[in-house]
Amino acid sequence: MVILKSREEIALMREAGKLVAACHQEIAKLIRPGIATREIDQFVEKYLAAHGARAEQKGYQGYAFATCTSVNDVICHGFPDKNLLREGDIVAVDFVANLNGWLADSTWTYPVGQISAEAERLLKVTKEALYLGIAQAVAGNRIGDISHAVQAHVEAYGFSVVRDFTGHGIGRTIHEDPPVFHAGPPGRGLRLREGMVITVEPMVNIGAYHTRVDLNGWTARTVDGTLSAQYEHTVAITEEGPFILTQP
Repeated sequence: MVILKSREEIALMREAGKLVAACHQEIAKLIRPGIATREIDQFVEKYLAAHGARAEQKGYQGYAFATCTSVNDVICHGFPDKNLLREGDIVAVDFVANLNGWLADSTWTYPVGQISAEAERLLKVTKEALYLGIAQAVAGNRIGDISHAVQAHVEAYGFSVVRDFTGHGIGRTIHEDPPVFHAGPPGRGLRLREGMVITVEPMVNIGAYHTRVDLNGWTARTVDGTLSAQYEHTVAITEEGPFILTQP
């Protein structure tokens, strides 16, 4: 069941979203060769707590961390650990803030030092696909219009869109209806309505779109070891158009 939000509730989610955006701005300053993803995770948890919020992912279905930190071939749900990031790596940092009972969710992929031209192109195309998808998040459109905008852009550059993981509705819980696919034909799927709040979060691989999951049951990787990137915003469907809640 899709839970529509009032303008007042969207405003509360916007406050959570601004906090997420501010935290990402601080993360960007931390990312460098020699830092461990566990340090990033600890920073996020402390930052949110210092601003009256908590990391909603921690404890969710037994998940042990405040963030997912996905390095290089990890598509999503990477566990923060003590391994040090190296020059040329890319790392996606994904977290959900709970501020006064309302949630906001955002992922950003960061370059670690100087990265390859191919990795730079992957990040650029993935970010562009995110905003092209968001542009279709208009009342009266369908989920498939978001899906098609993302897929068409990504595949035009020879990359692939992950199918096994989707965006989702969000509000007082992390995962609400509807699922938001990032590949598929336009004009299909649920019709978007004012008051819906969703995440748009394309995961894009340099190689094949297929995934494999580590023995930990969480961490998904590319099957061919190629790089993967992700960008995500929480977006409200409003009378005025898509309203990105997780931007500064």
